[in-house]
Amino acid sequence: MTKLKPKQKPHYVNNRDFSEAVYDYAIHANAARENNTEMPIVTDYIATCFIKIAEGLSHRPNFVRYTYREEMVMDAVENCLRAIGNYNIEAATRTGKPNAFSYFTQICYFAFIRRITKEKKQQDIKFKFIEKMGIEDFVGMGMDDEGVEHTMQYIDTLRQRISRVRIRDNKIKDFAKEEKEREKLELFMV
Repeated sequence: MTKLKPKQKPHYVNNRDFSEAVYDYAIHANAARENNTEMPIVTDYIATCFIKIAEGLSHRPNFVRYTYREEMVMDAVENCLRAIGNYNIEAATRTGKPNAFSYFTQICYFAFIRRITKEKKQQDIKFKFIEKMGIEDFVGMGMDDEGVEHTMQYIDTLRQRISRVRIRDNKIKDFAKEEKEREKLELFMV
């Protein structure tokens, strides 16, 4: 297997070219705002770079295994399109040059986090619904005894899993709460 150079990778975005394109767009957008005219349309190049940035970030180990990865990417692109009007061309960077790549990567990252949070809430709702439903709601009419038995085993397994997940989540929340309180106490002691 040959190793691809960074510029050959499918999600590669040249930071210099991208930053220049965003800089030019920001200048036109600022002029349009000052003149109360219609905002310029985002170029295809910039939009393609947003997709590449979001798609590349979604392949990172901390995001790659989510089944709703495509929704995460599209949320990120939408947030980038909304945020491009807020891009500050005078923001100080380490190099002194505009760095649109890092700005929009952060926007994508936080869009991913928001999508994960939404999906986990939906998953909790589904688990609670399944947990509270009666067994007779799951058992299909006209099912033979063997089918009913398999369904009952599945439901029991699912309920046990839900309980384990809920216990683990509560332990994590309690630990985080204790850590936060300990940090506050340490700040007051100093």
